[in-house]
Amino acid sequence: MQLLDKNTWGTEKKLFVTGVIILSFFAVVALLAPIIAPHDPYERVGIPFSSPGGNHLLGTNDLGQDIFSELVFGSRVSITLGILTAAIAVSIGCIVGILAGYFRGKGEELLMRFTDLILVIPFLPLIIVVAAYLGAGFFNLIIVMGLVTWPATARVIRSQVIKVSQKEYIIALQALGASTPYILRKHIIWEILPFLVYRFMLTASYAILIEASLSFLGLGTPLSKSWGTILYYAQVRNAILTDAWLWWIIPPGLCIALLSVSFLLLGFYVEARINPRLGR
Repeated sequence: MQLLDKNTWGTEKKLFVTGVIILSFFAVVALLAPIIAPHDPYERVGIPFSSPGGNHLLGTNDLGQDIFSELVFGSRVSITLGILTAAIAVSIGCIVGILAGYFRGKGEELLMRFTDLILVIPFLPLIIVVAAYLGAGFFNLIIVMGLVTWPATARVIRSQVIKVSQKEYIIALQALGASTPYILRKHIIWEILPFLVYRFMLTASYAILIEASLSFLGLGTPLSKSWGTILYYAQVRNAILTDAWLWWIIPPGLCIALLSVSFLLLGFYVEARINPRLGR
């Protein structure tokens, strides 16, 4: 692997550290949510549309619920959703990519044509249709996003598996009679692992943005306190027409952006390490 030059490596390291700090901050908030949040996010604890101050750091919504508490507990939903969605998408993409890239033949053609079919369908409309069909629900939303975000991972993994399987030591192992499970487990998986990490980070970032979009459209999980749901209720209850948008819309919007960016920064770091030409 060609090393990055000193200046590029310094930049990549700063981006990596920034991503780790942001993600760690939200992870700590999510873990300590019951301690950090001053109120129960589902309870009415103040006057509706109260401005920030006093016992309500970010004011209250139209029901008198504490927005800061909603924001704190929303970190749990968004992080969990991003990680689980990425795990499903990367797992499916990895399996399809390995099957298509290592075994080749007609099976590869069928798998890749199916992958291409999903890729050419408009992304967000497909998710909206499937989400509307399965119905609202936290795990339904995760499954839907996982099932429609794996094709990009499959294409990346397939190309890398083809590249690795053509290396001399892999051909030598095949000639010596090494079993396919052994080659995949001991060599192929380890070679493509950095690409799986990279795709995991990017998919988690996209999942957080998709959940916010679906929740804003009313296709999320209305009973949960995700950041997207907070934006949805702010929109349908006319927060934009009052000063409440300053503390009801901006904070969750910033949290969504920061958490998504943290995953992207980590993904870009991994990508730069496995492909130094991108750094230059």
